[in-house]
Amino acid sequence: MAKNRTIPFGYCMKNGEITTEPKEVYAVVTIFDEYLEGRSLSEIAKLMQTEKIRYNAVSDKWNKNMVKRIIENEKYLGTEKYSQIIDDDTFRLTNEKRIRKATTLNLISEDLQEIRKRTYCTECGHRLSRIGGNSKYEHWDCRNPDCYKLEYRLTDQMIIGAILTVLNSAIANPSLLESGGEISTYSPTVDIARQQNEINQMTDSPQVDFDRVKSEIFKLAEMKYDCCSYNESPQKTEELRNLLENNKQLNILDIGLFKACVSRIWISHFCTIEVELINGVRIKNITEKVKTSRSENNVHSTQCNDNSCESADS
Repeated sequence: MAKNRTIPFGYCMKNGEITTEPKEVYAVVTIFDEYLEGRSLSEIAKLMQTEKIRYNAVSDKWNKNMVKRIIENEKYLGTEKYSQIIDDDTFRLTNEKRIRKATTLNLISEDLQEIRKRTYCTECGHRLSRIGGNSKYEHWDCRNPDCYKLEYRLTDQMIIGAILTVLNSAIANPSLLESGGEISTYSPTVDIARQQNEINQMTDSPQVDFDRVKSEIFKLAEMKYDCCSYNESPQKTEELRNLLENNKQLNILDIGLFKACVSRIWISHFCTIEVELINGVRIKNITEKVKTSRSENNVHSTQCNDNSCESADS
């Protein structure tokens, strides 16, 4: 286990006084310069190891947390105890960049989490997994042992791009939102007909038992209610129209709009991405090449091709 430093990296104790250590000063300056040039914390850590620069007396191992601590250490600006190693502008610019990158990474992580919650395998219905924390090597796959892995590497940007294409197509062509169907349907059963006949006979009787008739009418009303089904699709379609009508074409994903409009994302083994809206309509992005086609069971399906969409039923 590496021994913790009691004096910040870049400084050492000589003759009872804290002074700068030339090789470590070179490393500190290099770290700030390389970070401003665009290298990551991990890449800079590897550079320090390559140049055989020791972080402490017992180890030449570096990690990104060591580099981060150096970048954040205000002692390099100079104090009564420590000489200045980094000028004010370099320190400020480097840490502004660090904070900006950290904030961006957090935002991306939160957005991807919202997407992951809604992303499912078309074949088995299990939720897809995002594998790998680094956006350079990440991919999405089905982890269901009874299913199959995706044929291609599916990246964050492919999914986000498909969502953007679908939302922009819906903004440009609201007719894609149409789901069809009536708001409610009533399908009476034989029992309802019998109950109605029984009430008719009771009311036709010379001596009507009004309390009983009232009770049977309430029972009939309950039976009729149970035979009604409510379809939310028209209401949800109107909600989608209201959400999208004032929006311009999106250049980046609006995660709030995504959450309000999209209920699920369906991805096939051949990486065909289908976005299901809150009204049940599915819009399929088919800009990627697919090895083979499979029949889909969904009744409301719309296809999206090169940022334009058309209903599969037309």
